[in-house]
Amino acid sequence: MTDLFQAESDDRDAGPLADQLRPRSLDEVIGQQHLLGPEGTLTRMLASGRLGSLILWGPPGTGKTTVARLLADRIGYSFEQISAVFSGVADLKKLFERARFERLSGHRTLLFVDEIHRFNRAQQDGFLPVMEDGTVVLVGATTENPSFELNAALLSRSQVLTFQSLTSEDLEHLVERAEERLGEKLPVDETARAALLGLADGDGRALLGLVEEVMAAARPGEIMDGETMLKVIQRRAPIYDKKQDGHYNLISALHKTIRGSDPDAALYYLARMLDAGEDPMFLARRLIRMASEDIGLADPQALPLAIAARDAYEMLGTPEGELALAEITVYLALAPKSNAIYTAFKAAMALAKTTGSPMPPKVILNAPTKLMGQEGYGDGYQYDHDTPEGFSGQEYFPEKLGRQDFYHPVERGFERELGKRLDYFGRLRIKKQNGEA
Repeated sequence: MTDLFQAESDDRDAGPLADQLRPRSLDEVIGQQHLLGPEGTLTRMLASGRLGSLILWGPPGTGKTTVARLLADRIGYSFEQISAVFSGVADLKKLFERARFERLSGHRTLLFVDEIHRFNRAQQDGFLPVMEDGTVVLVGATTENPSFELNAALLSRSQVLTFQSLTSEDLEHLVERAEERLGEKLPVDETARAALLGLADGDGRALLGLVEEVMAAARPGEIMDGETMLKVIQRRAPIYDKKQDGHYNLISALHKTIRGSDPDAALYYLARMLDAGEDPMFLARRLIRMASEDIGLADPQALPLAIAARDAYEMLGTPEGELALAEITVYLALAPKSNAIYTAFKAAMALAKTTGSPMPPKVILNAPTKLMGQEGYGDGYQYDHDTPEGFSGQEYFPEKLGRQDFYHPVERGFERELGKRLDYFGRLRIKKQNGEA
């Protein structure tokens, strides 16, 4: 037993820093206090003596694999690990057979499936029987939103636990552990140390890789500043998948900061997406949408300016054209806001979908044929330009529906003026229809 422990210890000493610092118990795990703290979900679950199937959802480098292994140790289950990237149906069948044999011997199996979202729907269904009959306790890890990537049947039999990116305090604690393990301080000043934590982007494993790079690159006695450190290490690309959660989370953040009239936050999220490789034309299209949805006629210039920014980027490209996107981002953030057009159009669309096809009043229809003229098409139509006010006050809605009221301009920006016009025409329509004007 001593020899086995010594061999494991030697392996840890010789391996990458992330392996050397891998926790040996749940108490050593950094971060995830909402799961592992005194009142954490997993703490309570373990205290009850029962462990059900779990889906661990969170960014890379937050401890999902480590926690799964330590859970098996804590409850005394056999631990089996596979990756959906490298495993297929044949591998799963062999693993299930081993788990059944272990169960006959009185041992339970915790099956850890890394990147479980990479299994297709049929493969995911294959886990259901062995979960239901107790052959395995499934613990799946995924960086993607389980609601979109996993079968409803699998989700219904599992509890989803969300792992959070490590905080700056967590990362600092991890650096201190690394320094203790290596027996020396990180050769950087405070500014560079803060920048290193930022580059890790909440990923503990990535942080330890960066620490190793800095240690290897530093000259004897050198203390690097931020600029020097960034030159000697490989800069990590931000964690961002243009087709998955990172994409949707950041575009949502950009939209809401513009809606919330915060140009500085909006520029930050725009810069993050551009820095991560987002398609600038996608951003341009979304900014055009924001001009229509959240500003509308409160500032009629917002939409043409957003289109102009798209055209400017298309003409100039990267990086020159990015400034046009930054310009319209600030303009939209500071523009008066109104969703009156958005709300009115939704209401009109909902009514259109539920009322069939009632015929417009014949008075406003043309009569291109003699028969249609005999049927009364166009009879009584008043040409608005022939009236003193340029307004006839006729009813244009189908008689079946009656007059509708969709558009309610706000008391901000240009819509304040539109509200006055709407009130004027509304009063004049009533007078016209009552024969008072």
